[in-house]
Amino acid sequence: MGKACGRVVKGLHLYPIMEPSIEQFYEQPAPEILKKFQNFLKRVDKRTILKQLPIMHEAAFEKISCLECARCCKTYSPRFKMPDIKRISKVVGMKETAFIDTYLSMDSEGDYVTKQRPCPFLGNDNACSIYDHRPSDCERFPYTDEDVFFKRPAITLKNAEFCPAVHSVIVDLLAENK
Repeated sequence: MGKACGRVVKGLHLYPIMEPSIEQFYEQPAPEILKKFQNFLKRVDKRTILKQLPIMHEAAFEKISCLECARCCKTYSPRFKMPDIKRISKVVGMKETAFIDTYLSMDSEGDYVTKQRPCPFLGNDNACSIYDHRPSDCERFPYTDEDVFFKRPAITLKNAEFCPAVHSVIVDLLAENK
């Protein structure tokens, strides 16, 4: 089982269904929060953050259900690395080249991404049809419990624009480390 959001084990959702009272997590973070976070990263001890992240990650997903949200799958594409392409193309019964031609294009950084949004593997119920075989980027997303969160701040800030879990972790970190 990966660290990704929306974890499901043997058909059971490990994160509770979202309550309407936490609708604020669906709001895009204000620019001043993102600016505070950027400044925070310049002055804070990264080892301290790394110890806090798993706790804040779990706290965020106690409030937020990825199956209720699916903003990442609706607005963004993960990178599909060759091991992902090989694995997924086999699962969907396609040759790798046909899989690439059908579903992927290359972005400006030379990575394969989905041609369309929302993701072609996202169902109407926000469930992923290739969940057990999804790209490693999907499995690790939103990186709120690993060092990518502060080592690649541009990605974290971009993810905060659409992922309520990232927003939650940023707000909690800023509150905890005043």
